[in-house]
Amino acid sequence: MQEFIVGSGCFWCIDTVFRQLKGISASVCGYAGGDTENPTYREVCSGTTGHIEVVKVTFDENIIPAETVLDVFFTSHNPTTWDRQGADVGSQYRSVLFYQNEEQRELFEAAKERAQQWWDDPIVTVIEPAPRFWEAEPIHQDFYANNPFSGYCQAIINPKLSHARRQYSQYLR
Repeated sequence: MQEFIVGSGCFWCIDTVFRQLKGISASVCGYAGGDTENPTYREVCSGTTGHIEVVKVTFDENIIPAETVLDVFFTSHNPTTWDRQGADVGSQYRSVLFYQNEEQRELFEAAKERAQQWWDDPIVTVIEPAPRFWEAEPIHQDFYANNPFSGYCQAIINPKLSHARRQYSQYLR
């Protein structure tokens, strides 16, 4: 099993996409990269903690390759915008890959380079050593499944989910 910590804007989006894929055994929303101990969603959204909304995704490389998980990451959000994903603006929405060892750092760098072909503007995704991961409050875990008819899910998550389902259909559960 392999574990990545990724940030791609609102964590609800990438969490939802990852949960659709075979080989993903866990997707946990949380916060990382800031200075505040045990931050809350409200604190992170204030933009004063330095934390980024992230997902810790655990997967079986025998079922879904690490490169595919990273391609899903790079095609499920816009990695060319700094501190922004659509209407979500702030440092907590930064595109980031947090590596846990040198092998992951190299894998992340290669994925970023590979993904540049899909984007006209330069990718600004930050690749940094993994800081402490703080699990988000229970209401944020599997948000889409628990709130499928909310406006955010309908307007923001559904298009990303549809795109991922089309592009990665061979990996759907």
